[in-house]
Amino acid sequence: MFVESPKGLWNERASNEPSRGSARAEPAPKGSARAQQSAMPVIGFLSVRELHEAPELTAAVRQGLKDTGFVEGQNIAIEYRFVGNPEERLPALAADLVHREVSVIVATTTPAAVAAKAVTTTIPIVFEMGNDPVQLRLVASLARPGGNVTGVTQLNTGLAPKRLEALQSRRRAS
Repeated sequence: MFVESPKGLWNERASNEPSRGSARAEPAPKGSARAQQSAMPVIGFLSVRELHEAPELTAAVRQGLKDTGFVEGQNIAIEYRFVGNPEERLPALAADLVHREVSVIVATTTPAAVAAKAVTTTIPIVFEMGNDPVQLRLVASLARPGGNVTGVTQLNTGLAPKRLEALQSRRRAS
């Protein structure tokens, strides 16, 4: 359930305060009491943005889930973690999601993906970023990511110089 706040929409389950735990966290073994508490899958949503900076992003995620048959609060839950500043809190918030035994972690930025990978090797992590995940050692390769991390990248950092070069060529030709 989302509620209106002075900064925008806020999920009643959302929290920016990590629970107690180590920097590297793993879920409880399958079959344990804690592992059986939630029958509803839970998505851990981790971002360096602040909640009020991302209403379109959260709306798009909810719509994408709805388009595939998942409705927040009915058959799926989302644990939101918006960091804002300082980014140093990312590892603790990522560890908190692992302690809460989310089914998957969605990392919407490079720092969020790096923090999530640092705290789990078992929970799937899906990222969206503009950097090269191979160079960052998040995945083994783009064709075969391996491990528990996969996602989408625009590889903008490598394309920007090429785009400038193309513009300069066109300008000289004119």
